[in-house]
Amino acid sequence: MFSNCFFNLIYIILLVIFSPLLIYRALKQRKYRYGFKQKYLGRIPRRRNVLARTSTVDSSATKIVWFHAVSVGEVNLLRPILKLIRESKSDWHCVVSTTSFTGMELAAKLFGKELTVFYCPLDFSWAVDKAMKRLRPDLLVLVEQELWPNLISAAKRYGAKVAIINGRFSETGYKRYLWIRRFIAPMFRQIDIIAAQSETYAGWFHRLGVSTDSIRVIGSMKFDGSQSDRNNPETQRLKSLAGISDEDIVFLAGSTQAPEEGFAVECYENLKTDFPRLRLILVPRHPERFEEVAALLEAKAVLWQRRSQLREVQDDHLDLLSSDTDMDSGILEGESSRKAVKPRILLVDTIGELGSWWGTASIAFVGGSMGQRGGQNMIEPAAYGAAVCFGPNTKNFRDIVDLILRDNAAQVVHDQHEMEQFVRRCLEEPELAEQFGIRAKKLVDRQLGATKRTLEMLETLFSVDNK
Repeated sequence: MFSNCFFNLIYIILLVIFSPLLIYRALKQRKYRYGFKQKYLGRIPRRRNVLARTSTVDSSATKIVWFHAVSVGEVNLLRPILKLIRESKSDWHCVVSTTSFTGMELAAKLFGKELTVFYCPLDFSWAVDKAMKRLRPDLLVLVEQELWPNLISAAKRYGAKVAIINGRFSETGYKRYLWIRRFIAPMFRQIDIIAAQSETYAGWFHRLGVSTDSIRVIGSMKFDGSQSDRNNPETQRLKSLAGISDEDIVFLAGSTQAPEEGFAVECYENLKTDFPRLRLILVPRHPERFEEVAALLEAKAVLWQRRSQLREVQDDHLDLLSSDTDMDSGILEGESSRKAVKPRILLVDTIGELGSWWGTASIAFVGGSMGQRGGQNMIEPAAYGAAVCFGPNTKNFRDIVDLILRDNAAQVVHDQHEMEQFVRRCLEEPELAEQFGIRAKKLVDRQLGATKRTLEMLETLFSVDNK
């Protein structure tokens, strides 16, 4: 009880401190107003309504498994394990919660037809208690580092098991937990089982209070969730939609933050004359930055187009946008001039498609690695066999980066100049780019299987010995 009051007090203090910003965002951007009742009051779907969606004859025997994934990356991570559960566990019915608006959009798109999706309540004791009382899950599964004391405590009070899958910490996050270890140790002791990505993370969990008997080193599920076949239908659809020919060489900068898009554009502009088949695709990490990147492209006076307008352009001007049209020569005067030249730069201003766009890339830059964010998932372009580079700040993916660099399957670039050097070398020496891709693909293949091992681990929580 003390811990619940303690964390409520901390959350309320933080809420008061940041309330002006939250109110401003809510007024300025509608997405911050969605899910209020679920987030603050715990008004998530009731168990009986969830079970009404099951196809089993005896719904009373159905176990409800609640997966919580904070945003887009974690929602994507759930795809393979939910598919495996659907195929092999007829008595499990899964629900999916998320925290962010973009995560909710993607979850609804991927799972909404078959599963119940909702916003996870914020970690106020009254909200999570109401949520648990309404849903009464048999198992709460938290993805990666979604550690919320009141949510975990409420789950245990209502009889649910608690598991963490693909468990990891950022280095900064781990140090913060160490600092408050005395207060959060009870939370870690309530977790039934953890699937850690590596021995390093397993050791960190143990030092924070988790029993070694509750920790399994499973590997990263992100390897299993990655597509490796460039001929998959979605990649081929996007490739056709964008008018990318087999002769084109795509340089894709994905999950980017400022100033990475600017670096990629400069790189493209400096190389396009020598390599006229080069194309650039930009995929910013956060949707709220789409307009910022669009403004950057306009300011640089380059010819570009939006992913959201591709269908209209392709349908109306297919003859003008064939691969034989003249290459980009800068911003053109007038609408007719714009239609007469095929843009070689594409801004992907949609969510949930990056995994498929990576399949169009011969050369890839993985963003979030030039600033302070700590990097983004570099497994997806590696699985496709792209020649991958990323910046020096990849602390959030330290184990994956160690594997990749150990196998010489990618290269670290520290600034725009090094990025351009890497892309130029890949263009001038295609056999070098091919070798990067082959090594990356082989590495991903060796890491497969974490999803199956994770499900086997979760199954033990429902065994006779654990009841």
